[in-house]
Amino acid sequence: MAITSNPTIQNGAVITAQGQKTFTNISTKTVVKTTSGRVAKVSVITAATGSNAGAVYDAATTGAATIVTQIAAVPDVIGVYNIDIPVSNGIVLTPGTNGTASQTIAISYI
Repeated sequence: MAITSNPTIQNGAVITAQGQKTFTNISTKTVVKTTSGRVAKVSVITAATGSNAGAVYDAATTGAATIVTQIAAVPDVIGVYNIDIPVSNGIVLTPGTNGTASQTIAISYI
């Protein structure tokens, strides 16, 4: 179930679980955004069979993406996942890997 509290309000309209921007084809740890905002959805395009789960972090750098700043896990199953969580510092996305291959994922965010 998606979190629906604290929705973003833009031009008088409530935006919940809808991203205005996308970042696609992510297969390595990537800084998506370096300021506050909201993670809307994560889409697993390619699974890395038997991989560790990927993760979404409230962080502005890859170095700050640690267990302390993790806000969601990204399962190793193809599909779209509603995250719908605000971030204060930025967004870093780490695909899951199995040692030889990694997930390919996309994210929508505000």
